[in-house]
Amino acid sequence: MDPRGSSFPVLHCNTRQYTRVWIPDPDEVWRSAELTKDYKEGDKSLQLRLEDETIQEYPIDVQNNQLPFLRNPDILVGENDLTALSYLHEPAVLHNLKVRFLESNHIYTYCGIVLVAINPYDQLPIYGQDVIYAYSGQNMGDMDPHIFAVAEEAYKQMARDEKNQSIIVSGESGAGKTVSAKYAMRYFTTVSGSASDTNIEEKVLASSPIMEAIGNAKTTRNDNSSRFGKYIQIGFDKRYRIIGANMRTYLLEKSRVVFQADDERNYHIFYQLCAAASLPEFKELALTCAEDFFYTSQGGNTVIEGVDDAEDFEKTRQAFTLVGVRESHQISIFKIIASILHLGNVEIQAERDGESCRVSPEDEHLSDFCRLLGVELSQMEHWLCHRKLVTTSETYVKTMSLQQVVNARDALAKHIYAQLFHWIVEHVNKALHTSLKQHSFIGVLDIYGFETFEVNSFEQFCINYANEKLQQQFNSHVFKLEQEEYMKEQIPWTLIDFYDNQPCIDLIEAKLGILDLLDEECKVPKGTDQNWTQKLYDRHSGSQHFQKPRMSNKAFIVIHFADKVEYLSDGFLEKNRDTVYEEQINILKASKFPLVADLFHDGKDSAPTTTASSKINIRSSRPPVKASNKEHKKTVGYQFRSSLHLLMETLNATTPHYVRCIKPNDEKLPFHFNPKRAVQQLRACGVLETIRISAAGYPSRWSYHDFFNRYRVLVKKRDLANSDKKAICRSVLESLIKDPDKFQFGRTKIFFRAGQVAYLEKLRADKFRAATIMIQKAVRGWLQKVKYRRLKGATLTLQRYCRGYLARRLAKHLRRTRAAVVLQKQYRMQRARRAYQRVRRAAVVIQAFARGMFVRRIYHQVLREHKATVIQKHVRGWMARRRFQRLRGAAVVIQCGFRRLKAKQALKALRIEARSAEHLKRLNVGMENKIVQLQRKIDDQNKELKTLSEQLSAITSTHTMEVEKLKKEVACYQQSQGEDRGPQLQEEVESLRTELQRAHSERKVLEDTHTREKDELRKRVADLEQENALLKNEKEQLNNQILCQSKDEFAQNSVKENLMMKKELEEERSRYQNLVKEYSRLEQRYDNLRDEMTILKQTPGHRRNPSNQSSLESDSNYPSISTSEVGDTEDTLQQVEEIGLEKAAMDMTVFLKLQKRVRELEQERKKLQVQLEKKEQQDGKRVPAEQPSNDSDLDQDADLAYNSLKRQELESENKKLKNELNELRKAVADQASEHSPAAAGTPDSYSLLLNQLRVANEELEVRKEEVLILRTQIVSADQRRLAGKGSEPNINARTSWPNSEKHVDQEDAIEAYHGVCQTNSKTEDWGYLNEDGELGLAYQGLKQVARLLEAQLQAQSREHEEEVDNLKAQLEALKEEMDRQQQTFCQTLLLSPEAQVEFGIQQEMSRLTNENLDLKELVEKLEKNERKLKKQLKIYMKKVQDLEAAQALAQSERKRHELNRQVTVQRKEKDFQGMLEYHKEDEALLIRNLVTELKPQVLAGAVPCLPAYILYMCLRHADYVNDDLKVHSLLTSTINGIKKVLKKHNEDFEMTSFWLSNTCRLLHCLKQYSGDEGFMTQNTAKQNEHCLKNFDLTEYRQVLSDLSIQIYQQLIKIAEGLLQPMIVSAMLENESIQGLSGVKPTGYRKRTSSMPEGDNSYCLEAIIRQMNSFHTVMCDQGLDPEIILQVFRQLFYMINAVTLNNLLLRKDVCSWSTGMQLRYNISQLEEWLRGRNLHQSGAVETMEPLIQAAQLLQLKKKSPEDAEAICSLCTALSTQQIVKILNLYTPLNEFEERVTVAFIRTIQAQLQDRNDPQQLLLDFKHMFPVLFPFNPSSLTMDSIHIPACLNLEFLNEV
Repeated sequence: MDPRGSSFPVLHCNTRQYTRVWIPDPDEVWRSAELTKDYKEGDKSLQLRLEDETIQEYPIDVQNNQLPFLRNPDILVGENDLTALSYLHEPAVLHNLKVRFLESNHIYTYCGIVLVAINPYDQLPIYGQDVIYAYSGQNMGDMDPHIFAVAEEAYKQMARDEKNQSIIVSGESGAGKTVSAKYAMRYFTTVSGSASDTNIEEKVLASSPIMEAIGNAKTTRNDNSSRFGKYIQIGFDKRYRIIGANMRTYLLEKSRVVFQADDERNYHIFYQLCAAASLPEFKELALTCAEDFFYTSQGGNTVIEGVDDAEDFEKTRQAFTLVGVRESHQISIFKIIASILHLGNVEIQAERDGESCRVSPEDEHLSDFCRLLGVELSQMEHWLCHRKLVTTSETYVKTMSLQQVVNARDALAKHIYAQLFHWIVEHVNKALHTSLKQHSFIGVLDIYGFETFEVNSFEQFCINYANEKLQQQFNSHVFKLEQEEYMKEQIPWTLIDFYDNQPCIDLIEAKLGILDLLDEECKVPKGTDQNWTQKLYDRHSGSQHFQKPRMSNKAFIVIHFADKVEYLSDGFLEKNRDTVYEEQINILKASKFPLVADLFHDGKDSAPTTTASSKINIRSSRPPVKASNKEHKKTVGYQFRSSLHLLMETLNATTPHYVRCIKPNDEKLPFHFNPKRAVQQLRACGVLETIRISAAGYPSRWSYHDFFNRYRVLVKKRDLANSDKKAICRSVLESLIKDPDKFQFGRTKIFFRAGQVAYLEKLRADKFRAATIMIQKAVRGWLQKVKYRRLKGATLTLQRYCRGYLARRLAKHLRRTRAAVVLQKQYRMQRARRAYQRVRRAAVVIQAFARGMFVRRIYHQVLREHKATVIQKHVRGWMARRRFQRLRGAAVVIQCGFRRLKAKQALKALRIEARSAEHLKRLNVGMENKIVQLQRKIDDQNKELKTLSEQLSAITSTHTMEVEKLKKEVACYQQSQGEDRGPQLQEEVESLRTELQRAHSERKVLEDTHTREKDELRKRVADLEQENALLKNEKEQLNNQILCQSKDEFAQNSVKENLMMKKELEEERSRYQNLVKEYSRLEQRYDNLRDEMTILKQTPGHRRNPSNQSSLESDSNYPSISTSEVGDTEDTLQQVEEIGLEKAAMDMTVFLKLQKRVRELEQERKKLQVQLEKKEQQDGKRVPAEQPSNDSDLDQDADLAYNSLKRQELESENKKLKNELNELRKAVADQASEHSPAAAGTPDSYSLLLNQLRVANEELEVRKEEVLILRTQIVSADQRRLAGKGSEPNINARTSWPNSEKHVDQEDAIEAYHGVCQTNSKTEDWGYLNEDGELGLAYQGLKQVARLLEAQLQAQSREHEEEVDNLKAQLEALKEEMDRQQQTFCQTLLLSPEAQVEFGIQQEMSRLTNENLDLKELVEKLEKNERKLKKQLKIYMKKVQDLEAAQALAQSERKRHELNRQVTVQRKEKDFQGMLEYHKEDEALLIRNLVTELKPQVLAGAVPCLPAYILYMCLRHADYVNDDLKVHSLLTSTINGIKKVLKKHNEDFEMTSFWLSNTCRLLHCLKQYSGDEGFMTQNTAKQNEHCLKNFDLTEYRQVLSDLSIQIYQQLIKIAEGLLQPMIVSAMLENESIQGLSGVKPTGYRKRTSSMPEGDNSYCLEAIIRQMNSFHTVMCDQGLDPEIILQVFRQLFYMINAVTLNNLLLRKDVCSWSTGMQLRYNISQLEEWLRGRNLHQSGAVETMEPLIQAAQLLQLKKKSPEDAEAICSLCTALSTQQIVKILNLYTPLNEFEERVTVAFIRTIQAQLQDRNDPQQLLLDFKHMFPVLFPFNPSSLTMDSIHIPACLNLEFLNEV
């Protein structure tokens, strides 16, 4: 068939450059290329550029239309459905499959109605239970292609259309047919379940290992190739649950039993049996390894790599057992299989004549063969080598040649195996058969695909004949679907010319066809293969489907729909006859083993096999064959043709679903794609024919809504104003596509010719490209402006900084220049100065020498001149002196004369003046003062002189005296010592001076040394102080680090431990709640089965009320304390009758426990007796101490209460035991009476029970006497105590109890009195028991005594242990203190005295500081204890007052009753106690009005959880009146009523929430008012008065907790059921952001969610509205906030799991736009949580995987940095999920890029170290464990008002 027919889109005229096309390639079949030049009509070649950038000129034949195919846009590559491709042709299909298989690792692809499955040769995690549940209920196109989607479609159509379905799986050997069929059956068994308890689904799955073992073998193409075809019908009932199955097989390859080609094996069962031959049960088979047998060693290698035959054999045996094959039959089967192996090893020896042969009688294999089959050795030996010829007149026995004997032996082996194969199939069918009526079925056909080898024989001919028939049926079905689609859409229908292979089928099966001629030749006595071939040549040489080979006369060619096949005719006749000699069969019929004889029985083949079907009668696949002696039996070809016709009738009567398995390569390499092999199989399996049929019509189909959303950009703005989308689509298409034949408008869809969608995509891309260019222009302009502004600002900034820098650099340059100038100046100055000074010094030297010469010269001249001058001077002086003297003399004479004249004149004037008075006055002015001053000064000096003279005289006299004295002493000393001591004294003085100097020098040295050492010490001290400071700092740092580390480690460890504990607690809680859930499910199932049994039987008899049943179950599971202690005999008998005889018989365990308890009671009594005797002896020897009378009275009262408690407990226990014994006796008696008709068969068991009862009675009598003695001793002890009050020696006499020495606390005494009161109230009605019920009271008392003794002993042991621990701690502290002081003392001794004093002071200060801190802490503790004790004192004062009142009451009662006193508690009556009273007969009415018939709307305005409060008030009154039966009955009825209501309203969220809140509130009330201090911390005083007084309902609290868990799980189930249909549509498909996403072509498998008016379309607001409804209902009904948080956490997890699972299984939603939609939707949900204050519930954390998946869809996916970012971000996603999303990522526009394979490999390499779970999908059914935290109510019972609408007028307020 030419793939390039006219229906395929090819290159057309005037194609522009850059168009991509497909051209043929010898290696890759098809290769992509791109036009480098425009193509015009008339061009004879194309200029192409290949993908490797090479240029190629491709010649074309325009006349024959040999133009290359057009390539689809990249946006369409990788589609889920091949029909979604715009260009439908072979290269497009091949490329799409290759891309999906290699790049995305998707092995499934739709091709219209066909699922193409490519064998990956690798294990993929896509077949788990989570994937099955993900596909369950989904439409076929909604999820990615999968075998589960096909199975779900078949299951859904069966249920919807009530029509039988078929799944046809075909393909080559090794393509994965068997695995696909197996997964389809597993899907049915998982989804539908079983209608009965026969585990039929497990048997259906167990049939696969059996059939694979006996029908599969290793071939060159497949390690597990099915060598037969099978059709399995899975039957369903009206509720579409599996009720049975039936299997039909076709054409087992029997020749493989006796022959295998190279590198092939026989059937697996042979090798499995050889691998298990060493087992003890198989020793008799006489088997060894497979290499030792001829039938298993012809292929060479007997081992398959990676396959353990022994392990597979064990699985095969388990499967045999599961389908009901008995162990004996299994052994017989294995014997037959082993006998075939031995038969193959039988050695046949030829005789000399060559026409006869023989078998040695000593042949071990022949003997083993006969032994295993139970036949006679001699007969088998004879008829193996001879044959019988029967004529009309006589019978001949003829010998056979060696070849004939070998052929006969092989034929016998094949026949035995074939018969065994059919026997196993029939027994499997018997195991799968059911007696129930079959309503419909789904058939799974696993049949061989088209085969062609180098040598093709009879088997390949039959296989290809079957494929011809299936292909014809497939073509007609595809054509029919196309026609139906066109008619349904009401578009013109044009007849499509599709390939019809009826002529080829007629060639094979018509009259005088190939099979007919073959059967005719088989009837000819001497017919041969060559004669038959010649007849074919003569008959069919003119047929277009038949050809004769050119070079052979032994072969013929049949042109099948897939390919030409040449068949070699050798062996056709022999295989068609399948001849087995009758004599050998008769020997096997006479076998002593029944199974072997049954295999070959004649009547076996004639038994028809029918299947229970309501519409179609299915006959046996093996048509009945009449018993015959020779060739009259039907040939293999005839049988196969008949069974094939029957199969086709079945398939034509069902709705078929097609799975085409493709083998990607022959090397079995994982994910390796060979295009040549793939194309061969695509052509052979009919996929391309489907494409051709689709391409011939309108292959592309769009709904109006999807078309409008996709191509809305092509619509003009004025057309968008129209609200009719169909009209818009019409106008758009008519304007865009001018040819009206290219599209058709259907009723709901638009149909396009091939290539038109690509054209529209091109227009859309051009529009987007133009818009993108416009946007890019504006954005780039804006970006350039922003960039310019940014650059301008940056430039100005840079200029400013640069100019500043330049200015600073200039200033720095100037400063440097100036400094350089200064330096230069100074330097030059210095250099010039130095030069100047050097020159100057030289000049000076020269000048010095010159000047010296000149000076010396001048000096000599001056000297000469001076000498001359001196001479002149002296001469001139003498001359001048002489002249001066002469002139002076003359002047003196003149002066003397003149002076004398003047003197005379002056004297004359003076004389005249002196004579005047004024002159005198002037002379005397100031003289007086001066005279006075001088006089005074003279007087002072005189006085001073006088004083000094006196002192001088005194000093003089003193000195004189001392001198005289010294003189005298010296004289005396000189006289005494003599004149010789002078030198000695001088020497001594010298020595002293020397010593003094030495001492001074030493002192100076010492001072220097001291100074130096002192400096050194100071320096060292400073260094040490510095080092010490450093060490302290380091120490503090280390301490801080250690402290931080320890804190961190402790914090981490504590966090880890907390997490572990939380995790363990969560797991334990989850397991427990799962058990509760399973229990409720089993209970529900039990109720359903009981109802069904009641309906089925419909006979009068003993029937049980469901509520009673639930009550009894509740009684048996949760017995209350009161009913376990007290019971009425008649009530007990009535309960026994209600429960039935079975439960009564089970009460023997109670009897045995009673005997054990009696023995324990005896031991306790002996111990108490011994302790009593010891105590009496101690009382006799003890000298009592005097104590205050008040204390003695208090102790005596406490002891009396204590001993009274013991006695009362003993009496109550005795009565209890007697009660239980009576109940047991009556139960056994009733059982015996009820079983009296059948008692004859069991007299021994009944007599044994009576004997045991008699022995128990005797033991009870003995114990009763002992208890009476003990009671007498107790009473006597009380009498001695009472009598000892008056006498002083016995004031503090104690009882004989072992713990009586210990002080009895007042609270214990109060509790003891309450216990006595309760015991008395409980035992008031025990009078009907035998005597006084001493045994029960004794047992109860002993039990309480044992508890008190144990508590006291534990308290003493704890005190002792605490005291020992304290002493040990003190001892350790003292040891540490002593060690520390010793260390301190040793350190102190090494210090100097000053340092010791300083160190001691420091030690004393630190000690005092520590003592102060300790004292401060002690003071704080004492203050805290003081406050605590004050609080306790107030409490105890109140208790003491109550105790005094109780003691006064007890004293009065003792005086009144003396020894036999009865303690009672007086009850205070108040106006309203918060209790409700009702009569016993009104209980049913109470439950009906308050539980079963109550509507939540009735209590809309009332107090939330009002029914719970009312029930508690009724319960409290029953407790108040001490009516245990009433308590038990009320609680049981309430629980059963709630269960009944929930069962009735199992889909009502409001009702379920209502009773969840009420059940939790009732549970909280039972805790809050239980009297347990842990639950009473928040109670008010008024609420504490409402506590229960008499009964402990702990067990019923557990029952209510379990019931709350069940209600919570039902609530979650209802909410999930309401939310789940909305999730996928709202989260993934609905456009929350309008216009963001675009719809892509979806092909034939359309999605229902894409329909605009469909009811399945939801938006996010629908989910939010639904959750608002949930939240409002739960809040209005008073459900605890903690539970509400847990509800929404569970719901958000379900939303996350469902959304993520669909995302992982849908390629169409893995895009960038979906990621944006998801993030928007998640943000809306988070906002809703915050708005409802639910963000602390942890719901957002459960959405983390979905959040990361949305981010992953939006992240960049190109570089290694992107890979690292993805790995660091997606921590909540597993590696498989990340890789799966990347593989599924699909661009919605051409502007996006696909994720490359290299990038995905990079991600995998970086994530390979993660320890992620292997599960791909999340378990959306996972339920978090629920917690019910204690939430006490602030309401008091007396403040609750009962509305009249409840109709509870019969309740009375107490």
